[in-house]
Amino acid sequence: MKKETKYIFVVGGVISGVGKGITSSSLGLILKNRGLNVTSIKIDPYVNVDAGTMNPVEHGEVFVLNDGDETDQDMGNYERFLDIDLTRINYMTTGRVYQSVIEKERNLEYAGKCVQVVPHIPIEIVNRIKKAAENASADVAVIEIGGTVGEYENILFLEAARMMKIERPRDVLFVMVSYLPTPSKVGEMKTKPTQHAVRALNTSGIQPDILIARADVALDDKRKEKLSFHCNMYPDRVISAPDVDSIYDIPLNFEKEKLSDKLCDILDIKAEKPNASAWNKWKKFAKHAHNGKETVKIAMVGKYFETGDFVLSDSYLSVIEAIKYSAYIQNRKPVISWLNSVDFEKSLAKLKELKNYDGIIVPGGFGKRGVEGNLQVVKFARENKIPYFGLCYGMQMMVIEYARNVLGLKDANTKEVNPSAKNIVIDVMESQKENLINKRYGGSMRLGAYKALLKDGSIARASYGKKEVMERHRHRYEVNPSYIQELEAQGLVFSGRSPDGNLMEIAELPKSTHPFFLGTQFHPEFLARPLSPHPLFTAFIKACIGEK
Repeated sequence: MKKETKYIFVVGGVISGVGKGITSSSLGLILKNRGLNVTSIKIDPYVNVDAGTMNPVEHGEVFVLNDGDETDQDMGNYERFLDIDLTRINYMTTGRVYQSVIEKERNLEYAGKCVQVVPHIPIEIVNRIKKAAENASADVAVIEIGGTVGEYENILFLEAARMMKIERPRDVLFVMVSYLPTPSKVGEMKTKPTQHAVRALNTSGIQPDILIARADVALDDKRKEKLSFHCNMYPDRVISAPDVDSIYDIPLNFEKEKLSDKLCDILDIKAEKPNASAWNKWKKFAKHAHNGKETVKIAMVGKYFETGDFVLSDSYLSVIEAIKYSAYIQNRKPVISWLNSVDFEKSLAKLKELKNYDGIIVPGGFGKRGVEGNLQVVKFARENKIPYFGLCYGMQMMVIEYARNVLGLKDANTKEVNPSAKNIVIDVMESQKENLINKRYGGSMRLGAYKALLKDGSIARASYGKKEVMERHRHRYEVNPSYIQELEAQGLVFSGRSPDGNLMEIAELPKSTHPFFLGTQFHPEFLARPLSPHPLFTAFIKACIGEK
């Protein structure tokens, strides 16, 4: 018998960045804790086919799935909260939907019909949602519609959701996450913007069932009553969602208002009682965010921080969360500082400030900007025995620095930065050369999960506690095989390799040489989960604490 999935659509009102992704993740978690099989879907209104070509400074991190799909950072939140692996069917954009419809039209799959924006685009959206739910055998699918209600870009996605509600009224529920400002000069929380947002949603033929009211502080009863009256909903379905110190408190706050009971009641779901054991584990984890008199100070040296006068840490969201998980289990509170790699090119004296940190991370990136600054940071960390963790680009910087300053190859470089350098120690992958010649950039890198074999006696092998690992990749360049023998002869250990031995996946220095000097060509941060921290991040944090 085919499973009848329930669908929860999450939409946003008033402002962007109101917390739809974390709300969707939290809804999934509290329902999973009721014994339900939950999957999550993200809809981005962009015409981009995927998130891979978007600037991380503007859009935030590109999160890569096991199957290689380049997605929005909220997909990472879903995986982390629900502890599941999602696939490309769980992610869609305007561009991806239109591309699919056009391909079907070219293949005569519409049997000669006139293909129209309505109804064929919404129908494609509905089919994708149902397929994602079917693939996961989901009891509940939580679908986040990107953007803000009232925008032109998400009208067709709302139309698809409306069509599903008409088709299966008892199986579809709408949650609006909206913002209630408190103007400082007024001193009173205002509900009017949210009232207008609900009315805007009503013009799409949709009435929210639950209103998540985001604000600086908790809502009072007066505000709840006002929203209930003007937004045509029961007062107990207006859920207060004040700012919190940790996003991991949000599911706990939702359950204080018995939100999972309300969701199950509206959708007529006969769910189990909350799993006390699983919930206590989450509570214990969430409590760590507020504990920890002792800290561990991490310098994150990157190139995707500046956006006008603001710092966008979302560019490295998964790295930040991975640090937290591994620090928490060591009973430490991570204090992360954002350092722009370009600054180390302008002032070498700034390098001495790195001694104030317990560890240094150089995360992923592309392009020429800030490379020389990164190399100065790597050299300083290696010579001063400061724990260093290089992620993808950060491993490539390790290899270049080692080639320059230990092997004496002063012009050692990556082909990405200086194609004419005599010593190209980081070269374009053989499989990528044709893509670059033909300017095929989108979705063409080495993407997704690949196996790596670990060397006995290495830090990597000891950290994982096993010989083989699967890790997610997103890169076009690799260590040039021509230099591997020379690098290893001078002490650099390639402790992780592809099964055929051709691709260098992990580089490190032995503990006898350095407390922790390790880089990965893959992105371990994508597999870090709240209740199962990534072993390499944990090994790095332990080294940082030991160094302190």
